[in-house]
Amino acid sequence: MVAIERLQREVIACRRCPRLVEYCADVARVKRRAFAEWTYWGRPVPSFGDPGARLLMIGLAPAAHGANRTGRMFTGDRSGDFLYRALYQTGFATQPTSVQRDDGLELRDAYITAAVRCAPPGNKPERVEMENCRQYLVRELELLTEVRVVVALGKIAFDSFLKVHPLKGARFGHGAVNRYPAGRVLLASYHPSQQNTFTGKLTMPMLVGVFRKARRICDD
Repeated sequence: MVAIERLQREVIACRRCPRLVEYCADVARVKRRAFAEWTYWGRPVPSFGDPGARLLMIGLAPAAHGANRTGRMFTGDRSGDFLYRALYQTGFATQPTSVQRDDGLELRDAYITAAVRCAPPGNKPERVEMENCRQYLVRELELLTEVRVVVALGKIAFDSFLKVHPLKGARFGHGAVNRYPAGRVLLASYHPSQQNTFTGKLTMPMLVGVFRKARRICDD
């Protein structure tokens, strides 16, 4: 636990990507009118969850006025509202909402991280920024020794994990199961972005189904 906490402190202090450092700071300074009274986090966002987790979730990057504001992954925006409701329904979270860092939410047997730890302009990180951040995912996977199932939330997260652990013939599609010879499983899911949830591309039963599948694999 000490090692993974030390790693998260390194993440918070990271300044490898000047464009992202500047953007996060600018968003934190200007703010959005609805959050004018907030003190924005405005830095790289650490991962969150149970260090002994069997389930690891990987997202794309913090939202400018979500995790970049609150300082916790998938917290303070509609994507997080959707995700944590599904995690609560499947027993991986202690409550269905994630509003701020000190709201009492805990993850059970689950850990959540991202391909990129800083909010990128337009939600589009550049390739070099993803490469700079990948070292943190590599090190997390070394420290999270109990992980059996990885749920990639979106194609970018899926591809990012495969950069770290390649798997020939791996297929992205909602609910797709990709098994490694050593036993670890990579599950694909559409990202719980508003673009997907508002259009019905991703529904709550669909996302709950992915986490129920993850639970069955963990318990097998």
